[in-house]
Amino acid sequence: MNIARRPLLLASAAALALPRAQAQHRPGDTLKPRPLTFPRDHGTHNETRTEWWYLTGQARDAAGRDFGFQVTFFRSRVDGTQALRSALAAKQLLFAHAAITDVKTGRLLHDQRIARWNGEAPTQTARGVFASDKDTHVELRDWSLQRTPDGHYTTRIAAQDFSITLDAVPQQAWLLQGDKGFSRKGPDPSQASFYVSQPHLAVQGTLGIQGQRFQVRGTAWLDHEWSEAILHPEAVGWDWIGMNLLDGHSLTAFQLRRKDGSKLWAGGSFRAASSAQSPIDIYRFAPAEVDFKPLRWWTSPLTRARYPVEWVIRTPGDFYTVKAVIDPQELDSRSSTGTVYWEGLSDLIDSNGKPVGRGYLEMTGYAQRLVL
Repeated sequence: MNIARRPLLLASAAALALPRAQAQHRPGDTLKPRPLTFPRDHGTHNETRTEWWYLTGQARDAAGRDFGFQVTFFRSRVDGTQALRSALAAKQLLFAHAAITDVKTGRLLHDQRIARWNGEAPTQTARGVFASDKDTHVELRDWSLQRTPDGHYTTRIAAQDFSITLDAVPQQAWLLQGDKGFSRKGPDPSQASFYVSQPHLAVQGTLGIQGQRFQVRGTAWLDHEWSEAILHPEAVGWDWIGMNLLDGHSLTAFQLRRKDGSKLWAGGSFRAASSAQSPIDIYRFAPAEVDFKPLRWWTSPLTRARYPVEWVIRTPGDFYTVKAVIDPQELDSRSSTGTVYWEGLSDLIDSNGKPVGRGYLEMTGYAQRLVL
């Protein structure tokens, strides 16, 4: 869901430059609501345990060939090295996942990266693995995601069998999920994240697949979350959707799930297309207002995990059906984050059977309990 994944505060110049309200947080503390400050809060928050920047979307070339794409950068704090003064100490881990869904061939191509990082800003002679604390800018060697001063996003991915080179331009203001960006993820106060979304990004660029290059245009969604703790002890994983509706509306819905499939916590939001700035057009869902009901399942031939690839999701706005565009969109990231999850391009259909949007469905904890 782009909800956050995976003891002294770093005494670096970057840490000392944080706004006063943020500098009061110490590693291990429970997150507390605070006003978010931009563009600083688009950047990394190394004092928290885990963080991610998550770009997903759909794209089409001039011939009408459809694709989905995912670019995700994760940061995870290494608690055992925080007190070390050496610049060689690995105080953070950076991970990245990337994938292309090729609808025509019914294939998912995906790749992953992992590297250690000392948590410090890059220098002219030491670059390639870092995350900026001033704005979104994450690099993992030849993979990157960056927000430019005018608010545009660029991503560059050079994977083994595919490549992604995209520019994404906001069409609406960012969306503060939860209570002004503070999003509860469970019944206990410690289970929360700061959560900022940027729906309806207009994207264009190039997707490369095994030597072929496709010039594409489409629509994307970006999530940025950071947290100290997320999962309740009873939770094994979550189900999440981020949907760009055809009329410009935006729909988020998620649930935290127990081992027996029952809902432990839920939430989400609906934002009207006209709400460029005003929060009056944003309806934030209470846990009791959201339910996920699986309709159809797909079993992975690789991991034997069984995923619901079609759902009915009850929200205050409507009973929506969410259908995977293709079933095999499982990502095996055991060589980086250690997790197996399903993340894929999906259609959104209203209660009258009318297609009203497209976006991404994420499902974790089906192959094994998710450990952050």
